[in-house]
Amino acid sequence: MLPFVLGNICRAFSLSFESFQVLEFFHFACTSEDVNNLSHGLMLQEALSSVILPAMDDLITSISLMAKEFAYVPMLSRTHGQPASPTTLGKEMAIFAVRLSEERRYLSETKIKGKFAGAVGNYNAHISAYPNIDWPHVAEEFVTSLGLTFNPTSLRDIWSYISLGYFKQITKAGEIGSSTMPHKVNPIDFDNSEGNLGKANAELISQHEVSRFSNAGHSLLAYKSAIQGIRKLQINEARLKEDLDQTWEVLAEPIQTVMRRYGVPEPYEKLKELTRGRAVNEESIREFIKGLDLPAEAKSQLLKLTPHTYVGAAAALALAVDEALHL
Repeated sequence: MLPFVLGNICRAFSLSFESFQVLEFFHFACTSEDVNNLSHGLMLQEALSSVILPAMDDLITSISLMAKEFAYVPMLSRTHGQPASPTTLGKEMAIFAVRLSEERRYLSETKIKGKFAGAVGNYNAHISAYPNIDWPHVAEEFVTSLGLTFNPTSLRDIWSYISLGYFKQITKAGEIGSSTMPHKVNPIDFDNSEGNLGKANAELISQHEVSRFSNAGHSLLAYKSAIQGIRKLQINEARLKEDLDQTWEVLAEPIQTVMRRYGVPEPYEKLKELTRGRAVNEESIREFIKGLDLPAEAKSQLLKLTPHTYVGAAAALALAVDEALHL
C-alpha cells in the first residue's frame, strides 16, 4: 500500500522515493477503516475462494451423485402432507443440487467492495496536501489492484441527519409528530420504510405464495414511504453553519497532513497537543499555522481553509452520482 501511494506522489512531483521521511507516510491520509475494510474484504475473498465455495462444490457434487444413483428409485410424493403423485428419490436430490448450485453462483458473483477515501470518503486530507493528484483515480487503481471492487461512496443514514438537525421536516396540519411529546416530529416515513423493508426481507425465506406477494407489497410500501419522507425534508442551513462554525478542530487533519508532506517533525503529536481536550477556535488554529515552518504557498493555502471549505472532493463526487448508479 505505502509504495503504491508514495509512488504516485513521487511521480506527480518528480521526487525520489528516498527523499521522503517514510515513517510519517505509513498512515498517510488514511482512517483506520481504509485499512480495515480492505483487509476484511481480502480475508472474505480468500475465505470464499479457498474454503466456502470449494465446500459448496463438494456438497453439490455429493448430492448430484445421489441424484444419479437413486434416479430410478420410486418414492411417494406428498403435498400438504398427504400422498401425491410418485416421484423418484434421485429427482428429489436433484432439486437440492440445483438449488444449491444457484446459490453458489450468486455467492461467487457477489462483488466484495473496498474504499480508500479517508475518514468521510471525500479525500479531504489527501487533497489538502497534494491538490494536483487525481485521488479518486489513485484510490480506484489501488483497490482494484487488490482484486476488490472499488466503492466510490461511503454513507450514513437519513435518520442521523434529521437527529443532528441538518434536515428539518415539513410539518402537516393535524399530523401527530410523537404520541407523547408534542414538540417532536418523528421521521415516521423513514421508520415505516425501514420497518417494511425488514418485514419484506424476513419473508424472503418463506416459500409460501402468500408470503411472496406480501414481500412485494411490503417492499413497495417501503419505497413509497421513503419517497414521501424525502419530500418532507428541508435543509436547515443555519444548523449546518452552526456546527461548522463551532468545530475548527476538524482542520487538524489537513494541517498535520501538509506538515507531513513538508517534513515537519511529529505533526500528529503537535496537533494532538493543540486540540485534544482543549477549546479550539479560528484564532488558535490560525496562530498555530502562522508559526509553522512551511513554504509560503502551503501556509497561505492552510490559512484560507475553514470548516466550510474543507470538503475535499465531496462536490465532485456528488455531481458524478449518475456514473455510480446501477439503473
